[in-house]
Amino acid sequence: MKNLGPLIVGIILGALAMYFLGSQYMEVDPMQMAPTAPKGLIKPSEAKALDQAYNIKHKIINDSLFKKSTDGGDNRSSWWSIEDIQNYINYAENQAGELGYTMDGLRVYLGAYPDSNGETGLTTMFIVPTGTKNTSKGSVFTFQGGSSDIKGGDGLNNGGHGSPPGNNYPQ
Repeated sequence: MKNLGPLIVGIILGALAMYFLGSQYMEVDPMQMAPTAPKGLIKPSEAKALDQAYNIKHKIINDSLFKKSTDGGDNRSSWWSIEDIQNYINYAENQAGELGYTMDGLRVYLGAYPDSNGETGLTTMFIVPTGTKNTSKGSVFTFQGGSSDIKGGDGLNNGGHGSPPGNNYPQ
């Protein structure tokens, strides 16, 4: 009975210490933490070099398919708002789960609208979700194969084009 008092005091002191020390870490504002740089970042000079290297291909495509136009020719870029991208990622993750996948990325494709009314369809870019099929193999260890497009997953298109459409980087 004599040892019960110090035990209770120890528990109370331990709880108070955990409360004050633990709350110190919980009050960190996530907006003050430095963001993690994603893999594959490039400097603006590298982006410009990539854009310039595409000029020859763009000229061949533009000259062979399009009449000289005042609107800048075929598209060279697409633009989506941050809100649209964030909404799309949330939507695609939810849809992936419903389709039995775990979404792990996005893939950007080049496409073209169909020719219409004698006009050649312009180039577009669209985004599709990628991921792995959720499978149960009765093992604690899971094997994650290469990420593929999620079959049945909706893509995101209709991004804005450059102004004019054929403008180089940066706009």
